[in-house]
Amino acid sequence: MTHTAFAAAKVNLYLHVAPPTPDGYHPIASLMAFADVGDEVTAQPADRLSLAIGGPFGAGLSAEDDNLVLRAARALLAHGGRPDAGARLVLTKALPIAAGLGGGSSDAGAALRLLNTMLGLGFDEGRLETIAAEIGADGAACLRGRMLTAQGRGELLSPAPAMPPLPAVLVNPGVPSPTGAVYRAYDAGGAPGGADLPAAPVMNTVAEAAAWLAACRNDLEPPALKLEPRIGEALDTLAAAPESLLTRMSGSGATCFCLCASRAEAEALAARLQTAHPAWWVKACTLS
Repeated sequence: MTHTAFAAAKVNLYLHVAPPTPDGYHPIASLMAFADVGDEVTAQPADRLSLAIGGPFGAGLSAEDDNLVLRAARALLAHGGRPDAGARLVLTKALPIAAGLGGGSSDAGAALRLLNTMLGLGFDEGRLETIAAEIGADGAACLRGRMLTAQGRGELLSPAPAMPPLPAVLVNPGVPSPTGAVYRAYDAGGAPGGADLPAAPVMNTVAEAAAWLAACRNDLEPPALKLEPRIGEALDTLAAAPESLLTRMSGSGATCFCLCASRAEAEALAARLQTAHPAWWVKACTLS
């Protein structure tokens, strides 16, 4: 029997980043939303643990030991006292790599959920989140896969402010934006941000949510733009669209998002952008 799990794209609606602490980590405050586009992970019983990778962006990933899906699977089996258990995992990679969409962490979370069910380990969400946090700073958030606020290193999770689902367009200009390089550029620029958590008003419409988010920021956007100016081209193109209510980069880039008043507007904008920029990865989605 094949088990399947969806690994949603993560979008940082805002990302406030403080200077690094003595141990080298950057405290953050971020509102994370999850899209109805993403990767897919399947699992089947097998004699040994293995991973195959396919999909539009599969060629850019290794199925070796450093893959987050395999690391998550091994961690789960170790916690479950079944280190020798097997499974055939298949990752269909539909999200760009090094894109600021939390793809690897979401893939790992999907693998944890799948194997927990398939092997009958019986771990609750809290236990799975603990394991996911061992894999990466946003592992627990991506395991949940629902809108939330993250603080600390990304492991301190709390409910998101109430707001409606957000129609959006995601655009990646086809360039990687490695997290480590962006953080180093942020530090070299004096790390001017801070991990402040903005107070949220009542938000009943997408326009109200966009207006509140406009007063927030992504502190990694300026250093990412310095390293890769083509991210700026994508941001400028989105901001110039008549449907645009808010445009911002997600995470450490290179994916940018644009909030729209309706899904129909988001789909119309995505279609125009795909025609005008066929080399870009463009998706209409809903963030929630």
